[in-house]
Amino acid sequence: MWGIIISIVMAIIIGIIGDAIAGHNMPGGVIGAMIAGFVGAWVGAWLFGDWGPVIGNFAVIPAILGTAIFVFILGLISRLFSRTT
Repeated sequence: MWGIIISIVMAIIIGIIGDAIAGHNMPGGVIGAMIAGFVGAWVGAWLFGDWGPVIGNFAVIPAILGTAIFVFILGLISRLFSRTT
């Protein structure tokens, strides 16, 4: 039970940090940050591997980098769609 709670809290923290690094406003508030944290952790592990400190089953450094990349790409896509409509 505590593992799930720690994973959710870490996903939220990683999502907020990744959003701050990318310089975009992640839609969805805390839920959006949590989703970005989970997706970013997956992207970061896929691109950079599992190195650095691990908290709540997240390799923190690759997860933050992956989240920043994910939020940056999401921001580009949202700007693309907002300009065409």
